[in-house]
Amino acid sequence: MSKESAEFLMNLMIFAPFLGIPFILGLQKQSAKYIAFGASLIPMLLSVFVYLAYTANAPVGTAYLGQQSAEFNSFALDSFLPWFGEGARYNINFITGLDGISIYLVLLTTFLFPITILFSWGSVEKHEKSYYALLLILEIGVIGFFMALDMVLFYLFFEMVLIPMYFLIGIWGGKERIYASVKFFLYTLIGSLLMLVAIIYVGFEVNNWTSFTSNYYDIVSRGVRPDLQNWLFLAFTLSFAIKVPLFPLHTWLPDAHTQAPTAGSVILAGVLLKMGTYGLIRFCLPIFPHASEYFASTMCTLAVIGIVYGGMAAMVQTDVKKLVAYSSVSHLGFIVLGIFSFTTAAISGAVIQMINHGISTGALFLMVGMIYDRRHTRAIADFQGLAKSIPVFTVFFMITVLSSAGLPGLNGFIGEFMVLLGSFSSSHVSAAFPILAASGVIIAAVYLLWMFRRVMFGPLDKEANRTLKDLNLREVLVMVPLVLLMFLMGLYPKPFLKEIDRSSDVIVKMVEQPAGLNHVAGYYQEETIAQE
Repeated sequence: MSKESAEFLMNLMIFAPFLGIPFILGLQKQSAKYIAFGASLIPMLLSVFVYLAYTANAPVGTAYLGQQSAEFNSFALDSFLPWFGEGARYNINFITGLDGISIYLVLLTTFLFPITILFSWGSVEKHEKSYYALLLILEIGVIGFFMALDMVLFYLFFEMVLIPMYFLIGIWGGKERIYASVKFFLYTLIGSLLMLVAIIYVGFEVNNWTSFTSNYYDIVSRGVRPDLQNWLFLAFTLSFAIKVPLFPLHTWLPDAHTQAPTAGSVILAGVLLKMGTYGLIRFCLPIFPHASEYFASTMCTLAVIGIVYGGMAAMVQTDVKKLVAYSSVSHLGFIVLGIFSFTTAAISGAVIQMINHGISTGALFLMVGMIYDRRHTRAIADFQGLAKSIPVFTVFFMITVLSSAGLPGLNGFIGEFMVLLGSFSSSHVSAAFPILAASGVIIAAVYLLWMFRRVMFGPLDKEANRTLKDLNLREVLVMVPLVLLMFLMGLYPKPFLKEIDRSSDVIVKMVEQPAGLNHVAGYYQEETIAQE
């Protein structure tokens, strides 16, 4: 496949889910789930073709927008389409691209959506047409976000996901769904509005206020003056930290997870939270390298607090779904720690952990949803001895729990190991951070294995638990691809890390040797004169 064809398929992949929406809304509700599943398979197949084309066009070495570089070729595929404002004082275009970081997050997205839709066949009974249409709109927003290389386009996709997620929680959620959906919406919206102001400021500042650009390549190549970076970094980071969520901005997450329908929880944990960590890597580090180094210790401190706090909070939960929600706070802390360690190993570990968390935690939420559909309760005290009545469920649940706990040989281990390894070797952060973060691995094993023992073992003394039905064929088909990926990524992560390492190395060089020195040369000259 030629590069031009791959770039066409790349853009088609963003809007492919929309093909199913008119049929869902126009036909009978009984066919909505089948159409939604078929529509979600289209971007999944396209992503496979795009990935094959990506690996064929991937650069051999690494390059970045440094002093001597005229090209930014860490993106093996990119597309430029004129949008609006061409030739005017502002110029905003439909620019998309894929590198070794974004390609796997897109693959994760297109992989999880068909699985969640297939799961929903047995759990959604009201307003089915609207439910599946919203899921497809959500997929469009997430894929577009991971591929956007125009700051305005990126912001539009970032905001786009709020609307379908708000309705998914607010209509199909639990008893306190209105509170949870409004809290989720307001938290994310307030943070993103500050980022919008920062995007506008940066777009004018890099052009010396003569015109506005939102082109990612232009912004990174020209650079932002160091004396302006701190405040702009904080505006971007606040929005991304809420989305992660980073301690202490995490309080919306347990409510949203607990009240959301199962598919909403899977997508929220699997890909929406990664929008925050991806934003930190893609935008904060390259555009604000000085500020990123300046705030590195602060970000790592919050990350480590989140690791320990999230684990301890998960340990005392009585609701199994809320336990999994707090585990996300802990696991995402590892990712933020890796990002702000500024080593290739740590950033690659953070990216692979994003994928691992999406698979493992997504699988946990699916299994919690399966047991909830049977017992209509999530209280740990209501379960005991389930291993005797539903053995197939027990096997899948055990593998998923061990994966989330970071057992060597499964996918959860490699990401955490690389983050700790890269953090220890970093000259930017104290060795105390990875040492404290390592305690999170122990805490995770405690709350996950303790929960597993209380739910699956012990006397089978409740009649409702004795009569539970084991997994059906559809539910087995939902879990098998996830479990296979857990073993594949745990036993042989090299194919994934090959491309991720290349792009991570580019990000590290951007921080250590910032681009845009020509644009900010006047600033450095003024600083030198002032010092003399």
